[in-house]
Amino acid sequence: MTHAVSIKGLSKRFGRTQALHEVSFEVPSRSIFGLLGPNGAGKTTLFSLTANFLKASAGTVEVLGIDTRYISRLQGRLSILPQDAEFQRNVPILDQLVFFRRLAGRTKQQAHEEVLHTLDMVGLQAVAKRRVSSLSHGMIKRLGVAQAFLGHPEVILLDEPTSGLDPANARQVRDLVRQLQERATILVSSHNLAEIQDLCDHVAILDHGRLVLAGSVDAITRSRRECHLGLSRALQNGELERLLALPGLRSIEPTSAATGRSGHPLRSVEYLVKLDLSAAGIDQDTGIAALLKTLLDLGITPRKLTEGRSLESQFLEVTGHPPQFTEQT
Repeated sequence: MTHAVSIKGLSKRFGRTQALHEVSFEVPSRSIFGLLGPNGAGKTTLFSLTANFLKASAGTVEVLGIDTRYISRLQGRLSILPQDAEFQRNVPILDQLVFFRRLAGRTKQQAHEEVLHTLDMVGLQAVAKRRVSSLSHGMIKRLGVAQAFLGHPEVILLDEPTSGLDPANARQVRDLVRQLQERATILVSSHNLAEIQDLCDHVAILDHGRLVLAGSVDAITRSRRECHLGLSRALQNGELERLLALPGLRSIEPTSAATGRSGHPLRSVEYLVKLDLSAAGIDQDTGIAALLKTLLDLGITPRKLTEGRSLESQFLEVTGHPPQFTEQT
């Protein structure tokens, strides 16, 4: 697998504040890569270093095999949508974007055609001659996305691309990102973990400037699973120990008492089962099958099995932070 972005030992200090500390990971080519982390994790700092807006204290960033310290070599191949992209408020959006393309070496005709096509992609062609000051927040956000999409960049950095958008517009932006994956690698920073899980195929999680987890979304959400298990009766100590000896089973904890309020036994006793299947070198089906077989061998009837592992729960586990956050650092 080739990599579009390679980050090695990346560190950044602002005075006494260590914004990033020896961060290393790689972004596969033609992937949609999510960058997650709580407030102050270092996400926007990492984006700024990748775009060469900031200089690293240590380490390197390579985009398409080029060290970003020589950013001019990536002209036209790398683009970025900053979190709070701004435009001249009293200049028509068509004129502004055409100006940007002229700076990139396009003729006036080429620039005009490219801009109209891109504005059409994001649903803004009808307002191309309006001033930015007349646009809604959601339209301005889509204008920023359009600027990042202009030309044919091979790597696109999107910092909170759907922040502030209504569901319909946010979905449109996600659909555009998916279309671009056919010809570009896209890095997305977002506070919406469900969105990242739906949109991205790879992810990195930062916390306090350190990388705590990176890999494919599928591997992260499937290898460390949670199951809500309903059993015909409560587990005894010896039975619990036998289950915990199974490969990949990390913990099994009761979530309900064995008896109800009236003192009568419950029809089903609930347990939360956590597995780490990657560490055991087995797949999900094998791990779950071993658990169910052992329960039956013990004479315990599984009454309910609800599997699931969201990126949100994994985020909370590895960072210890609630997943609801809005600001980036």
